[in-house]
Amino acid sequence: MCVGVPALLTGCDGIRGEAVIEGEATLIDLSLTPEARPGDWMLTFLGAAREVISADQAQKIAAALGGLRALMTGGDLGDAFADLEAREPSLPPHLAAALAAGRTTA
Repeated sequence: MCVGVPALLTGCDGIRGEAVIEGEATLIDLSLTPEARPGDWMLTFLGAAREVISADQAQKIAAALGGLRALMTGGDLGDAFADLEAREPSLPPHLAAALAAGRTTA
């Protein structure tokens, strides 16, 4: 399984980007994100940026990863998933449409 990690882009030269991930400077591949500019938050997978994300999204992802890391070392999740706990679950659009049409089984 591949886990996306937020990175703050600090510089770019073509498809080569310089970024900070969890406080450490690293190089990332920007081939899939030609619109990326220094100061952007990127969602990276195995050293490759897949999309530009907001600072809020980056913070939420980092909190979730931190919570999982704590849980794996014997701690607890704390408020790592507070943004999910504070909302009601929702159906994906195709299931919501089927339910609205009265379909409750496949």
